[in-house]
Amino acid sequence: MQAVLRIEGLPDSALDAATAFHAHYLPAIRRELASGAEALALIFPLATYDHTGWRKAALADLAREAAPKRVNGVEGAEGEGVEAVLQWLAHAPGITGQLLPVESGGADSGAGNFRN
Repeated sequence: MQAVLRIEGLPDSALDAATAFHAHYLPAIRRELASGAEALALIFPLATYDHTGWRKAALADLAREAAPKRVNGVEGAEGEGVEAVLQWLAHAPGITGQLLPVESGGADSGAGNFRN
């Protein structure tokens, strides 16, 4: 079973956002992983490019710490695209420690709408 945690309310500054993520969300993430979920998907809101580095590093470290459980991140606006990627991740046992950016879109959105 894959649990989902939405990351919200982080500051605009990447450095401040990383600090707030670790202070406020890291304990909840560890509790969720200890509760028995096989996988955890974190949903990050859209942010500027300078947030990518700390997000990728946090996910990679969490995945190593939680192994064999899986931890991944989805980055994008809420909608069908994000939901499709979450469904895909739930059935992708070999994927862990990844940040998957998703394009927002309409009815044709899907797991194939990853941003490059």
